[in-house]
Amino acid sequence: MNENPGLSEEYRRASPWPLFVALGLPIAEIGILFGLVPLAVGGLFLFCGSISGMLREAEYASSAWRALAALSVLVALGGGGLLYVDPAVGADLGVRAYSMIGAGVLMFVAGLGGDLFARDADAAL
Repeated sequence: MNENPGLSEEYRRASPWPLFVALGLPIAEIGILFGLVPLAVGGLFLFCGSISGMLREAEYASSAWRALAALSVLVALGGGGLLYVDPAVGADLGVRAYSMIGAGVLMFVAGLGGDLFARDADAAL
């Protein structure tokens, strides 16, 4: 009988990313829903950063910085979609759209800067 059922020698550590995904998504949603720009931007940073970390850890992405830049484009496009729909619906989606676009631009700059200047950190993984 095995003392450690279900555990494998291949997986020796737990991943911290699911906790940050579970925190980042509701924080971003609350910020976007109520138009609270710091919560929206911070939650989107936490959520997208955690997703890019998970992609890097699972080796689906070669660099977490590039994955962050790709996710930032999706977030900015979502904000642009809200901005496009705003006049048609008549709702006040401007603050929400601009917070998503701003978060997308900031994450893209962070992903680009990290990819250019933090190459030694990725090589250590």
